[in-house]
Amino acid sequence: MNRHGILLEVVQILSDLNLVVTKAYMSSDAGWFMDVFYVTDNHGNKIRDEQTLSYIQKTLETEVYFFNSMSSVGVIPSKEHTTIELTGSDRPGLLSELSAVLADLGCIVVNAEIWTHNARAAAVIHVTDQSTGHAIEEPKRLSMIKELLFNVMKGNRDFRIPRISISSSGVIHRGRRLHQMLFADRDFERPKNVEFKSSNSHVTVLDCSDRDYTVVTLRSLDRPKLLFDTVCCLTDMEYVVFHGTVITGRMEAYQEYYIRHVDGFPISSEAEQQRVVECLEAAIERRASKGLELELCTDDRFGLLSDITRIFRENGLCIRRAEISTKGGKAKDTFFVTDVSGNPVDPKTVDLIQHQIGQADLQVKGNSFLSPKLPKETTRSFLFGNFFKGRSFQNFKLIKSCS
Repeated sequence: MNRHGILLEVVQILSDLNLVVTKAYMSSDAGWFMDVFYVTDNHGNKIRDEQTLSYIQKTLETEVYFFNSMSSVGVIPSKEHTTIELTGSDRPGLLSELSAVLADLGCIVVNAEIWTHNARAAAVIHVTDQSTGHAIEEPKRLSMIKELLFNVMKGNRDFRIPRISISSSGVIHRGRRLHQMLFADRDFERPKNVEFKSSNSHVTVLDCSDRDYTVVTLRSLDRPKLLFDTVCCLTDMEYVVFHGTVITGRMEAYQEYYIRHVDGFPISSEAEQQRVVECLEAAIERRASKGLELELCTDDRFGLLSDITRIFRENGLCIRRAEISTKGGKAKDTFFVTDVSGNPVDPKTVDLIQHQIGQADLQVKGNSFLSPKLPKETTRSFLFGNFFKGRSFQNFKLIKSCS
């Protein structure tokens, strides 16, 4: 049975299974839906192993049923750790300051994810008590943690009040929660006093009045979890996808959606259309790779994150995005870093940091000092774009042409 949010739930499961969606077709009508996804593994290989295929099928069936029984998409109860959510102004050294405060308060960072976008920062951090290894539940201690973290997030120049919440009753899906937090913080609005580089994504929102739909098209560099990010944005903005198509090429991704608001009406104003464009561009940009990717793999210990981020800060690195995870006594952390001005990191600085941390523990991943750009409209990409558009639902006769 179709309902608002079920498309996001399915895409979220595929994303969490580290499956790469190369093509997808979605259609819903009269309370039912049919979604088709073409997926590969992380290395672009077709999945042939029967056990893996059976696991994917069982996971989809089980998790969608689990989500159907809950009032909020992706909420997973947990008493094993305390969840800290932070939103505020971004600045160099922010994660270093936060992790130092948590270490001083006897909090072990079990895992965390930090995003920055348009001079704003959001983090979801799971911590345990150093002495017990369990969630922190004492009200006075939680109040002190919140107060000290608030002081760090407030800084000296931020006119907006930081948002901090601490809970041990459960956590929501981290990726979706970070989107919600930055959306609520209005990160899609660009500060007038800050210079920004042009976006690598292109979003259009058009009226399809004869079918009572709004047509949204997106073209951007392809990357993992892109489909989740765009569907998450539309869902959280209270739009329903009735039909959609997704096609990816060697570097580019093309997405097309026919949407209405949950009240059944299409977008009715230019201001609302512009807001959808800005929010989708922000959703695409938040998780896009920014800067140099560094991966830390080493034995876990108390205060490790504080020490590593302090070394980054002392060497003039600014963390643009980070994912922290610990399991079985091992720490595996990924950082995307630039210098404090947002420029590529000097290779000599990387060598110095590797010498301090350990070259075997800290590795440079991917293309070290080049930031990808969307290919220009050459003849080849123009034909590629027309190929995408030629495969849209209009040409499959599922939707009457809007022209």
